Amino acid sequence: MHTFRRLPAILVTLLLLSACAPLGSSNNDGKLRPAATRLPVQSPTSTAIAACPVELGPGVCRTPYDLRVAYGVQSLIERGFTGKGQTIVDIVSYGSPTLQRDMDIFDRQFDLPPITIKVLSPIGTVPFNPRGKDMLGWAEETTLDVQIIHAIAPDAGIVVLTSPVDETEGTIGLPEFRRLEQYAVTNHLGNIISQSFGASEVTLKDAAGQQEIQKWDAFFKQATTNEGITFFASSGDGGATDYADLQATKLSPTPTTSFPTDDPWITSVGGTTLHHKGTGFQEVAWSMSGGGFSSFFATPSYQQTLPDSVQKLLNQRRGVPDVSGDADPSTGLAFYSGGEWNLAGGTSASAPLWAAFMAIANQMAGHPLGFINPALYKLAASDNYVQDFHDITDGNNSVYRDGVHVQGYPAVQGWDPVTGLGTPIAEKLLPDLIATVNG
Repeated sequence: MHTFRRLPAILVTLLLLSACAPLGSSNNDGKLRPAATRLPVQSPTSTAIAACPVELGPGVCRTPYDLRVAYGVQSLIERGFTGKGQTIVDIVSYGSPTLQRDMDIFDRQFDLPPITIKVLSPIGTVPFNPRGKDMLGWAEETTLDVQIIHAIAPDAGIVVLTSPVDETEGTIGLPEFRRLEQYAVTNHLGNIISQSFGASEVTLKDAAGQQEIQKWDAFFKQATTNEGITFFASSGDGGATDYADLQATKLSPTPTTSFPTDDPWITSVGGTTLHHKGTGFQEVAWSMSGGGFSSFFATPSYQQTLPDSVQKLLNQRRGVPDVSGDADPSTGLAFYSGGEWNLAGGTSASAPLWAAFMAIANQMAGHPLGFINPALYKLAASDNYVQDFHDITDGNNSVYRDGVHVQGYPAVQGWDPVTGLGTPIAEKLLPDLIATVNG
């Protein structure tokens, strides 16, 4: 959706909105909902545990260690599974002129190993102008992407591919992004591609939109099945709807989702709210998590294994998201961009989070796992589901804003069109995922 590509540009607004909701609330109706899904607690080890930057205040942010503990990654890192030998490709418009400097400050704050970000612009660049074409928003998006990845998979390589065109709604910017992703695959830049962008399905229903989507779908199928690429995409930040116009000024009054998160060859990532609860964490659905059903793509075979109650909801349509992670900007990772600290938010934060999980999984497997959706849903149908996933069962993504009311979907037991299958317990999920893919 329009905002999830460029959430940092409106981060202050979202933080204010989030601050108005009581802790544990996950709805737009102002009603308090009980927090759900208690995440396991791990005791600190000798690993340095840095605090939130003083500029943000004590305990306000999530730190890299917080996210690692909440999602079961810390024990894997302590065993040497850090994403070493893997490379994640991040696709953005424009990039950031301060990217490396910002990363260096982030690393020093959280005692992370230094990394040199590789930035490539194979289809050209334009001069950076913070006042024009939302370049500042894209700079912040680029920065939060790479810092989230590095926080979780500190030894994974990161390649940023930048476009000289601003991707907005409809087909605007999509052909250029497609060229970048084709370049990444052709030149074997990495086996994991993170996409924190998207366009509303409502703006892609014309002939040009359908033709562009067909090109992308063919590319995704070829790259996943023949090249072993894993794609992650944000499910959106508009709840159960998205924009209806190319200018991104009007919300659709009916439920919809976005592309490319709706494509069956993509692992779609939704959003949760992750907050401290005593000495551990609790997680509910983020009220703005994009989720719903595609009007373009039919239910893929891997979702046909979901229970009959879900099949009725799917109604022969592709459902999104597949999985989820922390996306609430009031509970986000502290990231440093352009001289100041902020909190990362939006599903543009949860997509690179999963890309980092994938780097660790590929390292553990000793080879790229490629298309993981069938394996994820196979695990969801097995007895391992309860040990592999935090099943998010509270909250919904109904929309009440800008004069638009769209009834969304509740987070329920099992898969739902807000948080998908849930969030990972990586120390359990990743070995099971590898075994399922290999099997």
